[in-house]
Amino acid sequence: MATAINASPAAWFIAGATATGKSAVAQQLAEQTGRTILSADAMLVYRSMDIGTAKPAPAERGDVPYFGIDLVSPAEPFSTGLWLADAHRAFRSAPRTGLIVVGGTGLYLKALTEGLDGSACDPEVRAHWQALHAAEGTDALRRALEARAPGVLETLADPANPRRLIRALEHLDAHGTVPVRQQRTDDIPPIPALRMPREQLHARIARRVDAMFAAGLIDEVRALLHDIPVWSETASHAIGYAEVRALLTGELTQAQAAERIAARTRQLAKRQETWLRHQAHVVWIDITDDDPPGAVARRVAEIWRNHGPTPVTLP
Repeated sequence: MATAINASPAAWFIAGATATGKSAVAQQLAEQTGRTILSADAMLVYRSMDIGTAKPAPAERGDVPYFGIDLVSPAEPFSTGLWLADAHRAFRSAPRTGLIVVGGTGLYLKALTEGLDGSACDPEVRAHWQALHAAEGTDALRRALEARAPGVLETLADPANPRRLIRALEHLDAHGTVPVRQQRTDDIPPIPALRMPREQLHARIARRVDAMFAAGLIDEVRALLHDIPVWSETASHAIGYAEVRALLTGELTQAQAAERIAARTRQLAKRQETWLRHQAHVVWIDITDDDPPGAVARRVAEIWRNHGPTPVTLP
């Protein structure tokens, strides 16, 4: 059974494609509210992969506690389950003011808001509810759900679907909550997501790549390869790091590496925005490249005030 963090675990989310300025906005809001930050970025988990991942530097973080970063060496494999374990630690350590989750890795966001697929599935529990359905029908499942969680039936998107009812009962047994994806979206607080015009985002990505090289990306990768010659497959293919490794072996020039990094980053931003549009319940905040983080932070805070925090599911 899931460990209860509190009666109704929830967090304050900020999502968006890479390079939209999420981290700076989250930092400002954390400083203003006294909240801690949980990074939902799959590349920030690697220690010493700092410049190429645009990881907030210690000086930028100030006194704000961060979770979800610097968890493993680039040589170590990593999984969503391990990230969720650190998320669990973040919620246990969070102050009364709460936790800010910021990032664009859809798998992490989905796992935190909906749970890992199959994580709540105990074969014996599923068999019990399937047997009830076979013997007494869908109404019996609805009665069981209502008895265990009064009022929850009214929040379900499809309360006549026996498979969804069984999944809800399984999840309720394991986590004490119904999966968020089974609830009507009008009952779920939306996640603020930053969105920037495509041409402005592409220009910002190009500038960020130039800044990474100026900040010492090549030296960072060289030092990492010296200390850790063999990397995990995910770390080896990380945007920025794969290209600089190819640069160091003479396969690419610096100009070619920079262009390839920018192109892959543009592709990532497009995938992230598409995922948020189709797979998450978001409210878009349209921004421009000129908007200062403070102004964007105020708009995020207004959405939080109007809708409240988003429920989460923890293993």
